[in-house]
Amino acid sequence: MTTRETAEGTPAVAGLLLAAGGGRRLGGRPKALLPHRGRPLVEHAVRVLREGGCRTVHVVLGARADEVRARASLPGCVLVDNPDWEQGMGSSLRAGLGSLAGTGAGAALVSLVDQPGIGPEAVARVLAAHAGEESLVSASYDGERGHPVLFGAAHWAGIAATAQGDRGARAYLKEHRPEVVLVECGDVARPFDIDTEADLAHLE
Repeated sequence: MTTRETAEGTPAVAGLLLAAGGGRRLGGRPKALLPHRGRPLVEHAVRVLREGGCRTVHVVLGARADEVRARASLPGCVLVDNPDWEQGMGSSLRAGLGSLAGTGAGAALVSLVDQPGIGPEAVARVLAAHAGEESLVSASYDGERGHPVLFGAAHWAGIAATAQGDRGARAYLKEHRPEVVLVECGDVARPFDIDTEADLAHLE
């Protein structure tokens, strides 16, 4: 069994963390570097993916990427630069999926750096619903789709073609709604975003 396979012999799921945001409403502080439990928030987000079951983690960086590389400890991660990060989350999703091409990964489990209320339990639940390269799985909160989301490799090209602005994969998932498996995570996670100064109260 190679590191690219799960214990069942199916292609592994790679964690894909979108961490390029510049924190425009936070005075231009990159979200990856916001302090959480004494360390940059990006470290916490990577740890969540790993503890949830993703052995391989790709991290998409954008705003002040060099500073994130210097200040955050991200051993073993594949760091992906998105020079177009100011165009929105769609560009980061495209960059991240592109970085997975040729790695042998059969799916990408996508999470956002600014959702510290989503922990390993939610990641593990979504990961458990992975059923091959045709999979589309999303965490849900009281029936509403949220993160993390899992995209089987068969969908990557279609998602990349439609990921624009800050909408990410929303249009693609809407188009393929009947195929999306929803996994309720409201009992183990809180899907708030760190977008404004008031939201910083969620960080420790």
